[in-house]
Amino acid sequence: MPTKLFSKPDATTSIVEEGDNIFRSIGVEPLINCRGTFTIIGGSIERPEVRAAMEAAAHNFVQYDELADAVHQKIAEVTQAPWALVSAGCAAGMKHVTAACVTGGNPEKLIAIPNLTGFEKTEVIIPAGSRNVYDHSIRNIGVTIIEVATPEELVKAVNKKTAMIYMMADNPAKNDAPLSLVNIVRLTKSQNIPILVDAAAEVLTIPNIHLERGAHMVAYSGGKAICGPQCAGFVIGQKDILMSAWQSSAPHHGPCRDNKVGREEMLGMLAAIKAWTTRDHKQEWQTWLSWLDLISKKVTKIPGISTSVFEPTDYSNRSPVLRVTWDPAQFNITGEEVAEEFGRKKPRIAIGSMNKDKMTGLTVTTGQMQPGEAVLVADRIFNFMSQTRTAKNNDLKAPSVTVNGTWNFDIQFFSSKSVHQITLSQDGNWLQGNHKGEFSTRECTGTIEGNEIKLRSQERQAADNITFIFSGTVVGDKMSGNIHMGEYRTATFTAVKTESKRPKQKIFVPQGPPLAT
Repeated sequence: MPTKLFSKPDATTSIVEEGDNIFRSIGVEPLINCRGTFTIIGGSIERPEVRAAMEAAAHNFVQYDELADAVHQKIAEVTQAPWALVSAGCAAGMKHVTAACVTGGNPEKLIAIPNLTGFEKTEVIIPAGSRNVYDHSIRNIGVTIIEVATPEELVKAVNKKTAMIYMMADNPAKNDAPLSLVNIVRLTKSQNIPILVDAAAEVLTIPNIHLERGAHMVAYSGGKAICGPQCAGFVIGQKDILMSAWQSSAPHHGPCRDNKVGREEMLGMLAAIKAWTTRDHKQEWQTWLSWLDLISKKVTKIPGISTSVFEPTDYSNRSPVLRVTWDPAQFNITGEEVAEEFGRKKPRIAIGSMNKDKMTGLTVTTGQMQPGEAVLVADRIFNFMSQTRTAKNNDLKAPSVTVNGTWNFDIQFFSSKSVHQITLSQDGNWLQGNHKGEFSTRECTGTIEGNEIKLRSQERQAADNITFIFSGTVVGDKMSGNIHMGEYRTATFTAVKTESKRPKQKIFVPQGPPLAT
Protein backbone atom coordinates (compact mmCIF):
# COMPACT_ATOMS: atom_id res chain seq x y z
CA MET A 1 0.00 0.00 0.00
CA PRO A 2 1.27 3.51 -0.76
CA THR A 3 2.45 5.53 2.18
CA LYS A 4 0.23 8.44 3.19
CA LEU A 5 2.34 11.56 3.37
CA PHE A 6 -0.37 13.66 4.98
CA SER A 7 -3.25 12.57 7.16
CA LYS A 8 -5.83 14.05 9.50
CA PRO A 9 -4.15 15.45 12.65
CA ASP A 10 -4.46 13.25 15.70
CA ALA A 11 -4.39 14.22 19.36
CA THR A 12 -0.61 14.34 19.37
CA THR A 13 -0.33 16.77 16.43
CA SER A 14 -3.41 18.98 16.80
CA ILE A 15 -2.97 22.28 18.63
CA VAL A 16 -6.50 22.05 20.03
CA GLU A 17 -8.39 19.31 21.79
CA GLU A 18 -11.71 18.29 20.29
CA GLY A 19 -14.49 20.49 21.64
CA ASP A 20 -12.18 23.29 22.72
CA ASN A 21 -12.02 26.70 21.11
CA ILE A 22 -8.79 26.96 19.11
CA PHE A 23 -8.24 30.57 20.18
CA ARG A 24 -8.54 29.75 23.88
CA SER A 25 -6.07 26.90 23.36
CA ILE A 26 -3.39 29.53 22.65
CA GLY A 27 -4.56 31.95 25.35
CA VAL A 28 -6.70 34.29 23.24
CA GLU A 29 -10.30 34.88 24.31
CA PRO A 30 -12.72 35.01 21.33
CA LEU A 31 -15.63 37.42 21.19
CA ILE A 32 -19.19 37.80 19.96
CA ASN A 33 -19.29 40.14 16.99
CA CYS A 34 -22.06 42.74 17.29
CA ARG A 35 -20.11 45.33 15.28
CA GLY A 36 -19.95 44.03 11.72
CA THR A 37 -17.26 43.15 9.20
CA PHE A 38 -14.23 44.83 10.77
CA THR A 39 -10.91 43.25 9.82
CA ILE A 40 -9.46 43.87 13.29
CA ILE A 41 -11.93 41.36 14.77
CA GLY A 42 -11.87 38.90 11.89
CA GLY A 43 -14.04 40.35 9.11
CA SER A 44 -16.78 37.82 8.42
CA ILE A 45 -17.46 34.14 9.04
CA GLU A 46 -16.74 32.17 5.87
CA ARG A 47 -19.72 30.25 4.57
CA PRO A 48 -19.57 26.41 4.61
CA GLU A 49 -19.34 26.34 0.79
CA VAL A 50 -16.25 28.56 1.00
CA ARG A 51 -14.48 26.41 3.58
CA ALA A 52 -15.29 23.27 1.56
CA ALA A 53 -13.87 24.79 -1.63
CA MET A 54 -10.72 25.95 0.13
CA GLU A 55 -10.19 22.55 1.70
CA ALA A 56 -10.63 20.86 -1.69
CA ALA A 57 -8.22 23.25 -3.36
CA ALA A 58 -5.53 22.48 -0.78
CA HIS A 59 -5.13 18.88 -1.96
CA ASN A 60 -3.73 19.47 -5.47
CA PHE A 61 -1.21 21.52 -7.38
CA VAL A 62 -2.24 23.65 -10.34
CA GLN A 63 -0.68 26.07 -12.82
CA TYR A 64 -1.70 29.52 -11.55
CA ASP A 65 -2.31 31.29 -14.84
CA GLU A 66 -4.56 28.45 -15.96
CA LEU A 67 -6.36 28.57 -12.62
CA ALA A 68 -6.74 32.35 -12.80
CA ASP A 69 -8.16 32.29 -16.32
CA ALA A 70 -10.74 29.67 -15.33
CA VAL A 71 -11.74 31.27 -12.00
CA HIS A 72 -11.91 34.78 -13.43
CA GLN A 73 -14.07 33.61 -16.32
CA LYS A 74 -16.44 31.78 -13.95
CA ILE A 75 -16.77 34.83 -11.67
CA ALA A 76 -17.41 37.01 -14.72
CA GLU A 77 -20.19 34.67 -15.82
CA VAL A 78 -21.82 34.60 -12.38
CA THR A 79 -21.63 38.38 -11.90
CA GLN A 80 -22.54 39.17 -15.53
CA ALA A 81 -19.37 41.27 -15.83
CA PRO A 82 -16.86 41.36 -18.72
CA TRP A 83 -14.06 39.88 -16.59
CA ALA A 84 -12.84 39.39 -13.02
CA LEU A 85 -9.73 39.33 -10.85
CA VAL A 86 -9.27 37.60 -7.50
CA SER A 87 -6.85 39.43 -5.22
CA ALA A 88 -5.50 39.22 -1.68
CA GLY A 89 -8.23 41.56 -0.40
CA CYS A 90 -9.95 44.62 -1.82
CA ALA A 91 -6.96 46.91 -1.21
CA ALA A 92 -4.67 44.50 -3.07
CA GLY A 93 -7.07 44.54 -6.00
CA MET A 94 -6.93 48.34 -6.02
CA LYS A 95 -3.13 48.16 -6.06
CA HIS A 96 -3.06 45.70 -8.97
CA VAL A 97 -5.51 47.80 -10.99
CA THR A 98 -3.43 50.93 -10.38
CA ALA A 99 -0.32 49.11 -11.60
CA ALA A 100 -2.25 47.98 -14.68
CA CYS A 101 -3.40 51.50 -15.48
CA VAL A 102 0.13 52.87 -15.05
CA THR A 103 1.89 50.17 -17.09
CA GLY A 104 -0.73 49.15 -19.63
CA GLY A 105 0.42 45.56 -19.16
CA ASN A 106 4.01 46.36 -20.19
CA PRO A 107 6.26 44.21 -17.94
CA GLU A 108 9.26 46.46 -18.55
CA LYS A 109 7.32 49.26 -16.89
CA LEU A 110 5.96 46.94 -14.24
CA ILE A 111 9.34 46.03 -12.78
CA ALA A 112 10.33 49.71 -12.65
CA ILE A 113 7.52 50.59 -10.19
CA PRO A 114 7.55 52.67 -7.98
CA ASN A 115 10.08 54.66 -10.02
CA LEU A 116 7.79 56.11 -12.67
CA THR A 117 10.46 58.16 -14.42
CA GLY A 118 9.69 58.18 -18.13
CA PHE A 119 6.15 56.82 -17.68
CA GLU A 120 3.34 58.49 -19.56
CA LYS A 121 0.67 57.69 -16.95
CA THR A 122 1.71 58.80 -13.45
CA GLU A 123 -1.31 60.50 -11.87
CA VAL A 124 -4.49 59.23 -10.20
CA ILE A 125 -7.41 61.57 -9.59
CA ILE A 126 -9.43 61.10 -6.39
CA PRO A 127 -12.44 63.21 -5.35
CA ALA A 128 -11.84 64.79 -1.93
CA GLY A 129 -14.79 62.92 -0.45
CA SER A 130 -13.25 59.59 -1.48
CA ARG A 131 -9.88 60.05 0.24
CA ASN A 132 -9.48 57.29 2.83
CA VAL A 133 -6.87 55.16 4.58
CA TYR A 134 -7.14 52.48 1.91
CA ASP A 135 -5.84 54.70 -0.88
CA HIS A 136 -2.38 53.84 0.45
CA SER A 137 -2.68 50.83 -1.85
CA ILE A 138 -2.90 53.21 -4.81
CA ARG A 139 -0.12 55.49 -3.59
CA ASN A 140 2.17 52.46 -3.10
CA ILE A 141 2.56 52.26 -6.89
CA GLY A 142 4.34 55.63 -6.84
CA VAL A 143 1.65 57.70 -8.53
CA THR A 144 0.89 61.33 -7.76
CA ILE A 145 -2.56 61.79 -6.21
CA ILE A 146 -4.54 64.68 -7.65
CA GLU A 147 -7.35 65.55 -5.24
CA VAL A 148 -10.36 67.37 -6.68
CA ALA A 149 -13.33 68.93 -4.88
CA THR A 150 -15.52 70.18 -7.72
CA PRO A 151 -16.46 69.18 -11.28
CA GLU A 152 -14.45 72.15 -12.54
CA GLU A 153 -11.35 70.92 -10.71
CA LEU A 154 -11.91 67.42 -12.13
CA VAL A 155 -12.07 68.66 -15.72
CA LYS A 156 -8.94 70.74 -15.20
CA ALA A 157 -7.06 67.83 -13.57
CA VAL A 158 -7.54 65.37 -16.43
CA ASN A 159 -4.52 65.33 -18.73
CA LYS A 160 -2.28 62.94 -20.65
CA LYS A 161 -0.65 61.85 -17.34
CA THR A 162 -3.94 60.66 -15.83
CA ALA A 163 -3.75 56.91 -15.34
CA MET A 164 -7.00 56.37 -13.48
CA ILE A 165 -9.80 57.92 -11.43
CA TYR A 166 -10.52 56.26 -8.07
CA MET A 167 -13.63 56.83 -5.98
CA MET A 168 -15.53 55.28 -3.10
CA ALA A 169 -18.84 53.72 -4.15
CA ASP A 170 -21.62 56.30 -4.10
CA ASN A 171 -25.36 55.98 -3.72
CA PRO A 172 -27.12 55.52 -7.10
CA ALA A 173 -30.01 57.53 -5.66
CA LYS A 174 -27.73 60.58 -5.62
CA ASN A 175 -26.62 60.64 -9.25
CA ASP A 176 -27.05 64.41 -9.30
CA ALA A 177 -24.28 64.96 -6.73
CA PRO A 178 -21.48 67.12 -8.26
CA LEU A 179 -18.92 64.30 -8.19
CA SER A 180 -21.22 61.29 -8.43
CA LEU A 181 -20.05 58.37 -10.55
CA VAL A 182 -22.51 59.36 -13.25
CA ASN A 183 -21.17 62.91 -13.43
CA ILE A 184 -17.54 61.78 -13.37
CA VAL A 185 -18.26 59.44 -16.28
CA ARG A 186 -20.00 62.22 -18.18
CA LEU A 187 -17.15 64.68 -17.63
CA THR A 188 -14.34 62.28 -18.56
CA LYS A 189 -15.88 59.92 -21.12
CA SER A 190 -14.26 61.57 -24.11
CA GLN A 191 -10.79 61.07 -22.59
CA ASN A 192 -11.47 57.36 -21.89
CA ILE A 193 -9.99 57.50 -18.36
CA PRO A 194 -10.43 54.20 -16.44
CA ILE A 195 -12.61 54.62 -13.34
CA LEU A 196 -12.18 52.31 -10.36
CA VAL A 197 -14.98 52.14 -7.76
CA ASP A 198 -14.18 50.89 -4.25
CA ALA A 199 -17.24 48.92 -3.08
CA ALA A 200 -15.38 46.89 -0.43
CA ALA A 201 -18.20 46.49 2.12
CA GLU A 202 -21.12 46.52 -0.28
CA VAL A 203 -23.55 43.73 -1.03
CA LEU A 204 -22.99 42.31 -4.51
CA THR A 205 -25.45 43.51 -7.15
CA ILE A 206 -26.03 41.53 -10.36
CA PRO A 207 -25.96 43.14 -12.90
CA ASN A 208 -23.52 45.44 -11.16
CA ILE A 209 -24.97 48.89 -10.41
CA HIS A 210 -21.61 50.65 -10.73
CA LEU A 211 -20.61 49.04 -14.03
CA GLU A 212 -24.05 49.87 -15.39
CA ARG A 213 -23.49 53.54 -14.50
CA GLY A 214 -20.18 53.69 -16.35
CA ALA A 215 -17.43 52.47 -14.01
CA HIS A 216 -14.71 50.43 -15.68
CA MET A 217 -13.87 48.35 -12.59
CA VAL A 218 -15.45 47.68 -9.19
CA ALA A 219 -13.50 46.23 -6.26
CA TYR A 220 -15.00 44.16 -3.42
CA SER A 221 -13.70 42.62 -0.21
CA GLY A 222 -14.11 38.90 0.18
CA GLY A 223 -14.31 39.05 3.97
CA LYS A 224 -17.29 41.36 4.33
CA ALA A 225 -20.91 40.99 3.13
CA ILE A 226 -20.04 38.18 0.70
CA CYS A 227 -18.62 36.03 3.55
CA GLY A 228 -15.77 34.69 1.46
CA PRO A 229 -12.12 34.28 2.45
CA GLN A 230 -10.96 37.07 4.74
CA CYS A 231 -7.65 37.25 2.84
CA ALA A 232 -9.25 37.63 -0.59
CA GLY A 233 -11.17 40.15 -2.63
CA PHE A 234 -12.16 40.54 -6.24
CA VAL A 235 -12.50 43.13 -8.97
CA ILE A 236 -14.95 42.93 -11.86
CA GLY A 237 -14.96 45.00 -15.04
CA GLN A 238 -12.97 45.70 -18.17
CA LYS A 239 -11.06 42.59 -19.29
CA ASP A 240 -7.91 44.14 -20.78
CA ILE A 241 -7.19 46.15 -17.61
CA LEU A 242 -7.92 43.20 -15.33
CA MET A 243 -5.65 40.92 -17.37
CA SER A 244 -2.89 43.48 -16.88
CA ALA A 245 -3.80 43.62 -13.18
CA TRP A 246 -3.40 39.84 -12.90
CA GLN A 247 -0.03 40.18 -14.62
CA SER A 248 1.06 42.43 -11.73
CA SER A 249 -0.15 39.94 -9.10
CA ALA A 250 1.71 36.94 -7.66
CA PRO A 251 2.80 34.42 -8.89
CA HIS A 252 4.28 36.99 -11.26
CA HIS A 253 7.20 39.04 -9.97
CA GLY A 254 7.25 42.78 -9.60
CA PRO A 255 5.88 45.37 -7.19
CA CYS A 256 2.72 43.43 -6.27
CA ARG A 257 4.33 40.06 -5.56
CA ASP A 258 3.80 40.82 -1.87
CA ASN A 259 0.01 40.60 -2.35
CA LYS A 260 -0.15 36.88 -3.00
CA VAL A 261 -3.50 35.11 -3.23
CA GLY A 262 -3.45 31.33 -2.86
CA ARG A 263 -5.27 28.71 -4.87
CA GLU A 264 -7.40 28.07 -1.77
CA GLU A 265 -8.56 31.71 -1.62
CA MET A 266 -9.20 31.80 -5.37
CA LEU A 267 -11.55 28.80 -5.22
CA GLY A 268 -13.02 30.05 -1.95
CA MET A 269 -13.79 33.42 -3.51
CA LEU A 270 -15.51 31.77 -6.46
CA ALA A 271 -17.55 29.61 -4.08
CA ALA A 272 -18.59 32.67 -2.05
CA ILE A 273 -19.78 34.51 -5.15
CA LYS A 274 -21.71 31.50 -6.36
CA ALA A 275 -23.24 31.07 -2.91
CA TRP A 276 -24.26 34.73 -2.93
CA THR A 277 -26.58 34.06 -5.85
CA THR A 278 -28.34 31.19 -4.06
CA ARG A 279 -28.53 32.58 -0.52
CA ASP A 280 -31.99 33.51 0.76
CA HIS A 281 -31.18 37.14 1.56
CA LYS A 282 -34.75 37.97 2.62
CA GLN A 283 -34.76 35.11 5.11
CA GLU A 284 -31.34 36.19 6.44
CA TRP A 285 -32.74 39.66 7.04
CA GLN A 286 -35.75 38.28 8.89
CA THR A 287 -33.48 36.11 11.02
CA TRP A 288 -31.38 39.12 11.94
CA LEU A 289 -34.51 41.09 12.84
CA SER A 290 -35.72 38.22 15.03
CA TRP A 291 -32.45 38.31 16.97
CA LEU A 292 -32.79 42.04 17.51
CA ASP A 293 -36.39 41.54 18.62
CA LEU A 294 -35.25 38.97 21.18
CA ILE A 295 -32.65 41.35 22.58
CA SER A 296 -35.08 44.27 22.58
CA LYS A 297 -37.78 42.40 24.49
CA LYS A 298 -35.27 41.38 27.15
CA VAL A 299 -33.52 44.70 27.76
CA THR A 300 -36.67 46.85 27.67
CA LYS A 301 -37.87 45.04 30.78
CA ILE A 302 -35.57 47.48 32.57
CA PRO A 303 -37.44 50.76 33.21
CA GLY A 304 -35.69 53.59 31.39
CA ILE A 305 -34.22 51.43 28.60
CA SER A 306 -35.67 51.98 25.12
CA THR A 307 -34.83 50.45 21.75
CA SER A 308 -35.28 51.11 18.07
CA VAL A 309 -34.28 49.23 14.92
CA PHE A 310 -32.46 50.86 12.01
CA GLU A 311 -32.72 49.06 8.67
CA PRO A 312 -30.17 50.57 6.26
CA THR A 313 -31.00 50.73 2.58
CA ASP A 314 -27.54 51.68 1.32
CA TYR A 315 -25.51 48.94 -0.33
CA SER A 316 -22.55 49.18 2.08
CA ASN A 317 -22.64 47.48 5.50
CA ARG A 318 -26.25 46.48 4.95
CA SER A 319 -27.64 44.68 8.00
CA PRO A 320 -30.19 45.80 10.61
CA VAL A 321 -28.96 47.56 13.75
CA LEU A 322 -30.58 47.71 17.19
CA ARG A 323 -30.14 50.94 19.15
CA VAL A 324 -30.40 50.50 22.92
CA THR A 325 -30.64 53.90 24.63
CA TRP A 326 -30.92 55.37 28.12
CA ASP A 327 -30.43 58.55 30.11
CA PRO A 328 -26.87 58.48 31.51
CA ALA A 329 -28.02 60.51 34.51
CA GLN A 330 -30.46 57.74 35.45
CA PHE A 331 -28.09 54.79 35.05
CA ASN A 332 -24.85 56.62 35.92
CA ILE A 333 -22.98 55.05 33.01
CA THR A 334 -22.48 55.85 29.33
CA GLY A 335 -22.72 53.60 26.30
CA GLU A 336 -19.02 54.07 25.67
CA GLU A 337 -18.21 52.78 29.16
CA VAL A 338 -20.51 49.77 28.71
CA ALA A 339 -18.96 48.93 25.32
CA GLU A 340 -15.48 49.10 26.89
CA GLU A 341 -16.62 46.79 29.71
CA PHE A 342 -18.16 44.28 27.28
CA GLY A 343 -15.14 44.31 24.99
CA ARG A 344 -12.59 43.66 27.74
CA LYS A 345 -14.30 41.23 30.11
CA LYS A 346 -15.84 37.77 29.61
CA PRO A 347 -18.05 36.97 27.87
CA ARG A 348 -16.41 39.38 25.42
CA ILE A 349 -18.76 41.22 23.09
CA ALA A 350 -17.63 43.68 20.41
CA ILE A 351 -20.48 46.18 20.49
CA GLY A 352 -20.98 49.77 19.34
CA SER A 353 -21.81 52.84 21.42
CA MET A 354 -23.62 56.10 20.71
CA ASN A 355 -24.47 59.49 22.20
CA LYS A 356 -27.29 61.64 20.83
CA ASP A 357 -29.73 64.22 22.18
CA LYS A 358 -28.48 63.85 25.77
CA MET A 359 -29.08 60.09 25.55
CA THR A 360 -26.44 57.39 25.48
CA GLY A 361 -26.50 53.76 24.45
CA LEU A 362 -25.31 50.72 22.54
CA THR A 363 -25.66 49.60 18.93
CA VAL A 364 -26.02 45.92 18.04
CA THR A 365 -25.17 45.12 14.41
CA THR A 366 -26.42 41.72 13.33
CA GLY A 367 -24.64 40.89 10.07
CA GLN A 368 -21.98 38.66 11.63
CA MET A 369 -23.80 37.41 14.72
CA GLN A 370 -24.12 33.64 14.90
CA PRO A 371 -27.06 31.44 15.98
CA GLY A 372 -27.48 31.37 19.76
CA GLU A 373 -25.52 34.55 20.40
CA ALA A 374 -28.57 36.83 20.61
CA VAL A 375 -29.58 35.20 23.90
CA LEU A 376 -26.09 35.72 25.33
CA VAL A 377 -26.04 39.36 24.23
CA ALA A 378 -29.51 40.02 25.64
CA ASP A 379 -28.58 38.48 28.99
CA ARG A 380 -25.30 40.36 29.18
CA ILE A 381 -26.94 43.75 28.53
CA PHE A 382 -29.86 42.99 30.87
CA ASN A 383 -27.69 41.79 33.77
CA PHE A 384 -25.19 44.61 33.46
CA MET A 385 -27.73 47.41 33.09
CA SER A 386 -29.85 46.03 35.96
CA GLN A 387 -27.06 46.77 38.43
CA THR A 388 -27.43 49.83 40.68
CA ARG A 389 -24.67 52.41 40.30
CA THR A 390 -24.08 55.49 42.37
CA ALA A 391 -23.60 58.82 40.69
CA LYS A 392 -20.01 59.51 39.81
CA ASN A 393 -18.12 62.43 41.22
CA ASN A 394 -17.03 64.16 38.06
CA ASP A 395 -15.10 66.83 39.91
CA LEU A 396 -11.44 66.82 39.01
CA LYS A 397 -8.88 66.39 41.75
CA ALA A 398 -6.92 69.60 42.35
CA PRO A 399 -3.55 69.67 40.58
CA SER A 400 -0.46 69.30 42.74
CA VAL A 401 1.98 70.39 40.04
CA THR A 402 2.26 73.14 37.45
CA VAL A 403 3.16 72.11 33.91
CA ASN A 404 3.22 75.46 32.12
CA GLY A 405 6.03 75.65 29.59
CA THR A 406 7.78 73.57 26.97
CA TRP A 407 8.55 69.88 27.41
CA ASN A 408 10.90 67.73 25.33
CA PHE A 409 9.50 64.21 24.88
CA ASP A 410 11.59 61.10 24.18
CA ILE A 411 9.17 58.57 22.70
CA GLN A 412 9.99 54.88 22.45
CA PHE A 413 8.12 53.05 19.68
CA PHE A 414 8.49 49.30 19.08
CA SER A 415 11.77 49.59 17.19
CA SER A 416 12.76 53.27 17.13
CA LYS A 417 12.82 56.46 19.15
CA SER A 418 11.45 59.89 18.30
CA VAL A 419 11.79 63.35 19.85
CA HIS A 420 8.64 65.44 20.15
CA GLN A 421 7.96 68.74 21.87
CA ILE A 422 4.82 69.87 23.68
CA THR A 423 4.19 73.40 24.93
CA LEU A 424 1.47 73.65 27.58
CA SER A 425 -0.61 76.41 29.14
CA GLN A 426 -2.38 75.45 32.39
CA ASP A 427 -5.67 76.82 33.69
CA GLY A 428 -6.35 74.91 36.89
CA ASN A 429 -7.04 71.34 35.83
CA TRP A 430 -7.24 72.19 32.14
CA LEU A 431 -4.36 72.13 29.68
CA GLN A 432 -3.98 73.35 26.13
CA GLY A 433 -1.05 73.92 23.85
CA ASN A 434 0.81 72.61 20.82
CA HIS A 435 2.31 69.21 20.05
CA LYS A 436 5.22 69.23 17.60
CA GLY A 437 5.74 65.80 16.08
CA GLU A 438 8.00 64.50 13.32
CA PHE A 439 6.30 66.35 10.49
CA SER A 440 3.76 68.80 11.86
CA THR A 441 2.60 70.84 14.82
CA ARG A 442 -0.98 70.33 16.02
CA GLU A 443 -3.20 71.46 18.87
CA CYS A 444 -3.02 69.57 22.15
CA THR A 445 -5.52 69.49 25.03
CA GLY A 446 -5.59 67.69 28.36
CA THR A 447 -6.05 67.63 32.13
CA ILE A 448 -3.91 67.49 35.24
CA GLU A 449 -5.26 65.87 38.42
CA GLY A 450 -2.85 65.72 41.32
CA ASN A 451 0.30 64.77 39.46
CA GLU A 452 -1.50 62.64 36.85
CA ILE A 453 -1.49 64.13 33.37
CA LYS A 454 -3.53 63.23 30.29
CA LEU A 455 -2.98 64.81 26.88
CA ARG A 456 -4.56 64.29 23.49
CA SER A 457 -3.56 65.41 19.99
CA GLN A 458 -4.26 64.26 16.45
CA GLU A 459 -1.91 64.02 13.50
CA ARG A 460 -4.03 64.57 10.39
CA GLN A 461 -2.80 63.93 6.87
CA ALA A 462 -4.67 63.34 3.64
CA ALA A 463 -6.70 60.16 4.15
CA ASP A 464 -5.00 59.42 7.49
CA ASN A 465 -5.45 60.24 11.16
CA ILE A 466 -3.38 59.20 14.20
CA THR A 467 -4.59 59.99 17.71
CA PHE A 468 -1.97 60.37 20.45
CA ILE A 469 -3.34 59.91 23.99
CA PHE A 470 -0.66 60.54 26.62
CA SER A 471 -1.17 59.36 30.20
CA GLY A 472 1.47 59.62 32.89
CA THR A 473 2.74 61.23 36.05
CA VAL A 474 4.64 64.45 36.66
CA VAL A 475 7.44 64.70 39.21
CA GLY A 476 9.05 68.12 39.32
CA ASP A 477 10.34 68.97 35.86
CA LYS A 478 10.00 65.40 34.59
CA MET A 479 7.10 63.25 33.43
CA SER A 480 6.72 59.72 32.07
CA GLY A 481 4.02 57.31 30.95
CA ASN A 482 2.36 55.68 27.97
CA ILE A 483 0.93 56.84 24.64
CA HIS A 484 -2.18 55.07 23.39
CA MET A 485 -2.33 55.27 19.58
CA GLY A 486 -5.38 53.17 18.75
CA GLU A 487 -4.67 50.62 16.01
CA TYR A 488 -0.97 51.50 16.20
CA ARG A 489 -0.83 50.14 19.77
CA THR A 490 1.11 51.74 22.63
CA ALA A 491 4.40 53.62 23.02
CA THR A 492 6.16 54.91 26.13
CA PHE A 493 7.55 58.36 26.87
CA THR A 494 9.73 60.36 29.19
CA ALA A 495 9.75 64.15 29.14
CA VAL A 496 11.82 66.95 30.62
CA LYS A 497 10.75 70.56 30.99
CA THR A 498 13.03 72.94 29.15
CA GLU A 499 14.04 76.48 29.94
CA SER A 500 13.06 78.59 26.96
CA LYS A 501 13.60 82.06 28.35
CA ARG A 502 14.72 84.55 25.73
CA PRO A 503 16.78 87.67 26.48
CA LYS A 504 14.78 90.84 27.02
CA GLN A 505 15.17 93.14 24.04
CA LYS A 506 13.44 96.32 22.94
CA ILE A 507 11.81 96.33 19.50
CA PHE A 508 12.88 99.04 17.05
CA VAL A 509 10.21 99.97 14.48
CA PRO A 510 11.53 101.61 11.26
CA GLN A 511 9.77 104.71 9.97
CA GLY A 512 9.37 103.41 6.43
CA PRO A 513 10.70 100.95 3.84
CA PRO A 514 14.44 100.12 3.96
CA LEU A 515 16.85 102.45 2.17
CA ALA A 516 19.04 99.47 1.34
CA THR A 517 18.84 95.69 1.63
